[in-house]
Amino acid sequence: MKMRAAVLRQSGLPRPYASSKPLNIEEIDLEAPREGEVLIKIKAVGLCHSDLVAISGERGKPMPIVIGHEAAGVIVELGKSVDHFQIGDHVVPSYVASCGKCEMCEHGRPALCEPATVTNAKAVLRDGTTRLKKDGEIIHHHSGVAGFAEYAVLPKEALVRIDKHIPFEHAALFGCGVVTGVGAVINTASAREEDSIAIVGLGGVGLSALLASIAIGSKKTIAIDLSNEKLNLAHELGADHILNPNDANFLERVRDLTSGGANIAIETAGSGRALKTAYDITRRGGTTVAAGMPGPKVDITLSHLSIAAEERIIKGSYMGSCIAHRDIPKYLDMFQTGKLPVDRLLSRKITFEDLNAAMDRLDDAKTVREVLIP
Repeated sequence: MKMRAAVLRQSGLPRPYASSKPLNIEEIDLEAPREGEVLIKIKAVGLCHSDLVAISGERGKPMPIVIGHEAAGVIVELGKSVDHFQIGDHVVPSYVASCGKCEMCEHGRPALCEPATVTNAKAVLRDGTTRLKKDGEIIHHHSGVAGFAEYAVLPKEALVRIDKHIPFEHAALFGCGVVTGVGAVINTASAREEDSIAIVGLGGVGLSALLASIAIGSKKTIAIDLSNEKLNLAHELGADHILNPNDANFLERVRDLTSGGANIAIETAGSGRALKTAYDITRRGGTTVAAGMPGPKVDITLSHLSIAAEERIIKGSYMGSCIAHRDIPKYLDMFQTGKLPVDRLLSRKITFEDLNAAMDRLDDAKTVREVLIP
């Protein structure tokens, strides 16, 4: 079938993207689903920092590629051997189509599925091929989803059925930003009511982590960002304290507010400076969670002595350490009952024609979550 999609053919083009137009809106071919696969009509897809670093080249991807991975849609066709879904089901794809059989999956860590990690790095589907072409040219799938398109073919294992009453533009956010941020608090950090929690970086992931901290009734939530606009939003969402790390005596203020440091500090900005800040504001015996995704060359330097002598815990968090089929429905239930008002993170809805300019806004940190409606 023919469809429109946003194709990235060259990374590293100069800003502004509204002028250089790294995302080309093209008509391309999408093959029918093969055995064990499903065709969905994309109804909404969020713009995420991981899409932005593919465009900038900070994290290289095979080219050409249809990017976008935070999606929601409706099933329109089933391949052979798909018996747990029906045409018309509303679904959110997980960008890690876990196999259920590798060591990571068997030990309850499907976000680290080994075969899915390989196929995502190659930007192909589970059988090692793509379903996207143009005039015979192979086009790759970003994170197995390729969501900046009118349709997508995905393995059945990637899909999570959702309540049809949930608006697609809200449901899409649960495909990445919400599961990553909420999961970092609930799964990775195992946060409790008695914990003080600091969130460093207030994009879609960071604000989702903030909402999770509030939802579990944490003792104190501290929102930290360089943008006063985002700090004001965090305050409106219920943060107990908002701080800019450029403010005078920033570290002392955090330590005063938390009697020595946060029990848990979660970095979601994807920068070395943000992770170092999160570590510096974590108390003795506390946990620092790295949930942001910088480029592969970003390093930080930490004190070996403080890690050992203060019994510090440093944990990575990929996709919020989530089990998608368990956690996406769980977090959607929290949304529907008002415990996770992630609809307030939606900055605007856009069309294909505004996609490049929207990437400029994302890069400038002038937006939280914009959603493409193909």
